[in-house]
Amino acid sequence: MTSTTSNNEAVLVAGSANNEESVAKSNNNVTIPKHPILMHKISLLRSSSTNPASFRQVLREITYHLGYEATLNDLNVKTKKLTVPVGNDHITCEGKVLTDKIALVPILRSGLGMVDSMLELLPNAGIHHIGMYKQNQMPVQYYNRLPRKCDSDVAYILDPCLATSQTMCVVVAILKKWGVEKIHVISVVASKSGLEKLVETHPDIKVTVGQVDKDLNENGVIIPGLGDAGDRLFGTHIDEEDEEDLMHQSKRKRSF
Repeated sequence: MTSTTSNNEAVLVAGSANNEESVAKSNNNVTIPKHPILMHKISLLRSSSTNPASFRQVLREITYHLGYEATLNDLNVKTKKLTVPVGNDHITCEGKVLTDKIALVPILRSGLGMVDSMLELLPNAGIHHIGMYKQNQMPVQYYNRLPRKCDSDVAYILDPCLATSQTMCVVVAILKKWGVEKIHVISVVASKSGLEKLVETHPDIKVTVGQVDKDLNENGVIIPGLGDAGDRLFGTHIDEEDEEDLMHQSKRKRSF
Protein backbone atom coordinates (compact mmCIF):
# COMPACT_ATOMS: atom_id res chain seq x y z
CA MET A 1 0.00 0.00 0.00
CA THR A 2 1.34 3.49 -0.87
CA SER A 3 0.51 7.11 -0.13
CA THR A 4 1.77 10.23 -1.89
CA THR A 5 3.71 13.08 -0.30
CA SER A 6 3.41 16.72 -1.29
CA ASN A 7 6.24 16.35 -3.82
CA ASN A 8 4.50 13.36 -5.41
CA GLU A 9 6.98 10.85 -3.99
CA ALA A 10 5.42 7.42 -3.36
CA VAL A 11 5.75 6.24 0.22
CA LEU A 12 5.01 2.75 1.52
CA VAL A 13 2.51 2.62 4.38
CA ALA A 14 3.78 0.24 7.06
CA GLY A 15 1.51 -1.93 9.15
CA SER A 16 -1.67 -1.37 7.15
CA ALA A 17 -4.84 -1.94 9.18
CA ASN A 18 -6.41 -3.74 6.21
CA ASN A 19 -3.59 -6.31 6.16
CA GLU A 20 -3.87 -6.93 9.90
CA GLU A 21 -7.64 -7.12 10.09
CA SER A 22 -7.93 -9.59 7.20
CA VAL A 23 -5.37 -11.97 8.73
CA ALA A 24 -6.67 -11.67 12.30
CA LYS A 25 -10.29 -12.19 11.28
CA SER A 26 -9.45 -15.31 9.28
CA ASN A 27 -7.59 -16.99 12.16
CA ASN A 28 -8.41 -16.76 15.86
CA ASN A 29 -4.88 -17.91 16.76
CA VAL A 30 -3.31 -14.69 15.41
CA THR A 31 -3.00 -11.70 17.78
CA ILE A 32 -2.04 -8.23 16.51
CA PRO A 33 -2.08 -5.71 19.40
CA LYS A 34 -3.32 -2.19 18.63
CA HIS A 35 -1.66 -0.31 21.48
CA PRO A 36 -0.52 3.18 20.37
CA ILE A 37 2.76 2.96 22.28
CA LEU A 38 3.57 -0.32 20.52
CA MET A 39 2.89 1.33 17.14
CA HIS A 40 5.19 4.19 18.12
CA LYS A 41 7.98 1.84 19.20
CA ILE A 42 7.76 -0.21 15.99
CA SER A 43 8.09 3.00 13.96
CA LEU A 44 11.27 3.80 15.93
CA LEU A 45 12.57 0.30 15.21
CA ARG A 46 11.92 0.69 11.47
CA SER A 47 13.62 4.07 11.15
CA SER A 48 16.96 4.27 9.34
CA SER A 49 18.10 6.83 11.92
CA THR A 50 17.89 4.28 14.76
CA ASN A 51 21.42 3.18 15.67
CA PRO A 52 22.28 -0.35 16.88
CA ALA A 53 22.23 0.57 20.58
CA SER A 54 18.78 2.13 20.26
CA PHE A 55 17.61 -0.71 18.02
CA ARG A 56 18.52 -3.24 20.73
CA GLN A 57 16.76 -1.22 23.43
CA VAL A 58 13.56 -0.65 21.44
CA LEU A 59 13.46 -4.30 20.36
CA ARG A 60 13.60 -5.33 24.04
CA GLU A 61 10.74 -2.95 24.87
CA ILE A 62 8.60 -4.20 21.99
CA THR A 63 9.29 -7.84 22.85
CA TYR A 64 8.21 -7.29 26.45
CA HIS A 65 4.86 -5.92 25.25
CA LEU A 66 4.37 -8.71 22.70
CA GLY A 67 5.42 -11.33 25.25
CA TYR A 68 2.85 -10.03 27.74
CA GLU A 69 0.15 -10.33 25.06
CA ALA A 70 1.35 -13.78 23.92
CA THR A 71 1.34 -15.33 27.39
CA LEU A 72 -2.19 -14.16 28.25
CA ASN A 73 -4.03 -17.37 27.37
CA ASP A 74 -1.19 -19.90 27.08
CA LEU A 75 -0.10 -20.51 30.64
CA ASN A 76 -1.66 -22.43 33.52
CA VAL A 77 -1.54 -21.46 37.18
CA LYS A 78 -2.29 -23.14 40.46
CA THR A 79 -3.32 -21.79 43.85
CA LYS A 80 -0.62 -21.38 46.48
CA LYS A 81 -0.90 -20.19 50.08
CA LEU A 82 1.38 -17.31 51.04
CA THR A 83 1.76 -14.68 53.74
CA VAL A 84 1.85 -10.89 53.45
CA PRO A 85 3.73 -8.75 56.03
CA VAL A 86 1.36 -6.22 57.60
CA GLY A 87 3.02 -4.27 60.40
CA ASN A 88 4.47 -6.81 62.85
CA ASP A 89 2.13 -9.56 61.66
CA HIS A 90 1.83 -11.83 58.63
CA ILE A 91 -1.55 -12.33 56.99
CA THR A 92 -2.26 -15.57 55.13
CA CYS A 93 -3.84 -15.39 51.68
CA GLU A 94 -3.99 -17.32 48.42
CA GLY A 95 -1.93 -16.48 45.36
CA LYS A 96 -1.31 -17.96 41.93
CA VAL A 97 1.90 -19.47 40.53
CA LEU A 98 2.75 -20.67 37.03
CA THR A 99 2.84 -24.43 36.57
CA ASP A 100 3.99 -24.81 32.95
CA LYS A 101 7.56 -25.52 31.93
CA ILE A 102 8.42 -22.91 29.32
CA ALA A 103 10.99 -22.85 26.53
CA LEU A 104 12.22 -19.76 24.69
CA VAL A 105 13.49 -20.62 21.22
CA PRO A 106 15.31 -17.70 19.56
CA ILE A 107 16.13 -18.20 15.88
CA LEU A 108 19.75 -17.15 15.41
CA ARG A 109 20.86 -14.59 15.16
CA SER A 110 18.27 -11.79 15.34
CA GLY A 111 16.06 -13.74 17.76
CA LEU A 112 18.76 -13.25 20.41
CA GLY A 113 17.67 -9.63 20.75
CA MET A 114 14.29 -10.75 22.08
CA VAL A 115 15.49 -13.14 24.79
CA ASP A 116 16.32 -10.80 27.68
CA SER A 117 12.92 -9.12 27.80
CA MET A 118 11.14 -12.48 27.61
CA LEU A 119 13.27 -13.62 30.55
CA GLU A 120 12.04 -10.61 32.51
CA LEU A 121 8.53 -12.00 32.05
CA LEU A 122 9.50 -15.65 32.41
CA PRO A 123 12.73 -15.83 34.45
CA ASN A 124 12.56 -19.61 34.90
CA ALA A 125 12.16 -20.40 31.20
CA GLY A 126 14.72 -22.56 29.42
CA ILE A 127 16.50 -21.13 26.37
CA HIS A 128 17.08 -23.41 23.38
CA HIS A 129 18.77 -21.89 20.32
CA ILE A 130 18.07 -22.90 16.74
CA GLY A 131 20.28 -21.53 13.95
CA MET A 132 18.99 -21.19 10.39
CA TYR A 133 20.34 -19.70 7.17
CA LYS A 134 19.03 -19.62 3.62
CA GLN A 135 20.66 -21.24 0.64
CA ASN A 136 19.01 -20.59 -2.72
CA GLN A 137 16.02 -19.16 -0.84
CA MET A 138 15.60 -22.42 1.11
CA PRO A 139 16.06 -22.65 4.91
CA VAL A 140 18.94 -24.76 6.20
CA GLN A 141 19.48 -25.64 9.86
CA TYR A 142 23.06 -25.22 11.09
CA TYR A 143 22.57 -25.27 14.88
CA ASN A 144 20.15 -26.94 17.28
CA ARG A 145 20.38 -26.95 21.08
CA LEU A 146 17.07 -28.56 21.92
CA PRO A 147 17.44 -31.15 24.69
CA ARG A 148 17.20 -34.72 23.46
CA LYS A 149 14.03 -35.20 25.52
CA CYS A 150 11.28 -32.58 25.45
CA ASP A 151 10.88 -31.09 28.93
CA SER A 152 8.63 -28.14 28.07
CA ASP A 153 4.87 -27.59 27.94
CA VAL A 154 4.98 -24.35 25.96
CA ALA A 155 7.56 -23.04 23.47
CA TYR A 156 7.83 -19.40 22.35
CA ILE A 157 9.70 -18.98 19.07
CA LEU A 158 11.39 -15.58 18.83
CA ASP A 159 12.25 -13.86 15.54
CA PRO A 160 11.79 -10.13 14.82
CA CYS A 161 10.75 -10.66 11.19
CA LEU A 162 8.37 -13.18 9.64
CA ALA A 163 8.94 -12.78 5.90
CA THR A 164 8.20 -15.74 3.61
CA SER A 165 7.73 -17.89 6.76
CA GLN A 166 9.71 -20.76 5.18
CA THR A 167 12.23 -20.69 8.02
CA MET A 168 9.53 -20.38 10.67
CA CYS A 169 7.55 -23.29 9.20
CA VAL A 170 10.67 -25.47 9.45
CA VAL A 171 11.37 -24.42 13.05
CA VAL A 172 7.76 -25.11 14.07
CA ALA A 173 8.04 -28.57 12.48
CA ILE A 174 11.27 -29.19 14.43
CA LEU A 175 9.55 -28.29 17.71
CA LYS A 176 6.56 -30.48 16.91
CA LYS A 177 8.88 -33.40 16.25
CA TRP A 178 10.63 -32.61 19.54
CA GLY A 179 7.27 -33.07 21.26
CA VAL A 180 6.25 -29.73 22.78
CA GLU A 181 2.47 -29.45 23.06
CA LYS A 182 1.95 -25.69 22.66
CA ILE A 183 3.88 -23.49 20.22
CA HIS A 184 3.59 -19.71 20.02
CA VAL A 185 5.47 -17.52 17.51
CA ILE A 186 6.37 -13.96 18.51
CA SER A 187 7.50 -11.51 15.80
CA VAL A 188 7.63 -7.75 15.50
CA VAL A 189 6.78 -7.47 11.80
CA ALA A 190 5.32 -10.04 9.39
CA SER A 191 4.42 -10.03 5.73
CA LYS A 192 0.78 -10.72 5.00
CA SER A 193 1.59 -13.65 2.69
CA GLY A 194 4.13 -15.15 5.09
CA LEU A 195 1.77 -14.97 8.05
CA GLU A 196 -1.04 -16.54 6.04
CA LYS A 197 1.26 -19.35 4.89
CA LEU A 198 2.43 -20.05 8.45
CA VAL A 199 -1.07 -20.39 9.91
CA GLU A 200 -2.19 -22.42 6.90
CA THR A 201 0.75 -24.83 7.26
CA HIS A 202 0.48 -25.01 11.06
CA PRO A 203 -3.12 -24.10 12.01
CA ASP A 204 -2.67 -25.43 15.55
CA ILE A 205 -0.05 -22.87 16.67
CA LYS A 206 -0.52 -19.31 17.93
CA VAL A 207 1.12 -16.18 16.56
CA THR A 208 1.55 -12.74 18.12
CA VAL A 209 2.92 -10.07 15.79
CA GLY A 210 3.32 -6.32 16.17
CA GLN A 211 2.39 -5.23 12.64
CA VAL A 212 1.70 -6.79 9.23
CA ASP A 213 3.18 -5.40 6.00
CA LYS A 214 1.72 -6.22 2.62
CA ASP A 215 4.74 -6.68 0.39
CA LEU A 216 7.79 -8.88 -0.11
CA ASN A 217 10.48 -8.04 -2.64
CA GLU A 218 12.02 -10.48 -5.13
CA ASN A 219 14.49 -11.65 -2.47
CA GLY A 220 11.76 -12.47 0.05
CA VAL A 221 12.44 -9.42 2.23
CA ILE A 222 9.53 -7.62 3.93
CA ILE A 223 8.83 -4.19 2.46
CA PRO A 224 9.12 -1.84 4.30
CA GLY A 225 9.88 -4.24 7.19
CA LEU A 226 12.82 -3.58 9.50
CA GLY A 227 15.75 -4.08 7.15
CA ASP A 228 18.20 -6.82 8.17
CA ALA A 229 17.33 -7.15 11.86
CA GLY A 230 20.50 -9.10 12.65
CA ASP A 231 22.79 -6.49 11.09
CA ARG A 232 20.92 -3.65 12.77
CA LEU A 233 20.92 -5.44 16.12
CA PHE A 234 24.65 -6.16 16.17
CA GLY A 235 25.92 -3.29 14.00
CA THR A 236 27.35 -5.59 11.34
CA HIS A 237 27.11 -5.87 7.59
CA ILE A 238 28.60 -8.59 5.38
CA ASP A 239 28.49 -8.42 1.61
CA GLU A 240 26.89 -11.43 -0.06
CA GLU A 241 30.21 -12.54 -1.60
CA ASP A 242 31.98 -12.35 1.77
CA GLU A 243 29.14 -14.22 3.45
CA GLU A 244 29.41 -17.04 0.91
CA ASP A 245 33.17 -17.25 1.45
CA LEU A 246 32.71 -17.54 5.21
CA MET A 247 30.63 -20.68 4.71
CA HIS A 248 33.89 -22.41 3.72
CA GLN A 249 36.02 -23.15 6.76
CA SER A 250 39.29 -22.74 4.84
CA LYS A 251 38.37 -19.14 3.99
CA ARG A 252 37.48 -18.01 7.51
CA LYS A 253 39.84 -15.49 9.03
CA ARG A 254 41.46 -16.43 12.30
CA SER A 255 41.87 -13.97 15.13
CA PHE A 256 44.40 -14.20 17.93
